[in-house]
Amino acid sequence: MSRQHQFKVREENILAMAEQLLLESGDGDITLDSLAEQLDLAKGTLYKHFSSKDELYLRIIIRYEEQLFDINRIDDCPSAGVARMIFQQLFNPQKAMLLNQIEERLAASATGLNRLFGDLYDIRRQRMKRLIDIISAYLQDERSSLSTRDYLSSIWAMGQGGAGLLNSSFYQRYLGRRDTLRYAFVQQMLDLPSHYPAVDEVLDEDMQDLVEQIDTESEEHRNTNY
Repeated sequence: MSRQHQFKVREENILAMAEQLLLESGDGDITLDSLAEQLDLAKGTLYKHFSSKDELYLRIIIRYEEQLFDINRIDDCPSAGVARMIFQQLFNPQKAMLLNQIEERLAASATGLNRLFGDLYDIRRQRMKRLIDIISAYLQDERSSLSTRDYLSSIWAMGQGGAGLLNSSFYQRYLGRRDTLRYAFVQQMLDLPSHYPAVDEVLDEDMQDLVEQIDTESEEHRNTNY
């Protein structure tokens, strides 16, 4: 194994362990000392991979975004793609909510992370384009007048709200099994377009507007400080 490959393997192990410790912490923060101890590494070794704890956190978020993008690249029927979009948020609600909170915190207070935030937004925009393609294809299959933008917003609202419920020990006492609730959420979202039947030929102009907006923002963000 080459030294470069060893470096990449060690970095992946660091990211995986840091993510695990974050999820176990419950408060969205860990110490580099505890991370180094769990990995049986010198603390200085961590700094060979990450210049700060904030960079480590952002790299975890980027890694998660890349994983979501890879899942959405599966080329099967649009309805399966829509279902995966929702399941991504509902199968590990603690992770989805925690990483979102950390990202918001970093965006508001961290410095020196422009390049990494640019990488995050680039991969997220690529994923957005893929999601738009899936949603548009499903709306056409369903002969629905619901716009791509409104359906995408509805899916995210259901995913965020569902993640909140599934992650709440209080509400979970009243809502029963998590698996049946997840499938109920997915079925509701798959059924939603049928409540907006199209009378005439469906022209998905909204889809192209969204893609153009994403492309425009991709250029603008390169000159933005985060």
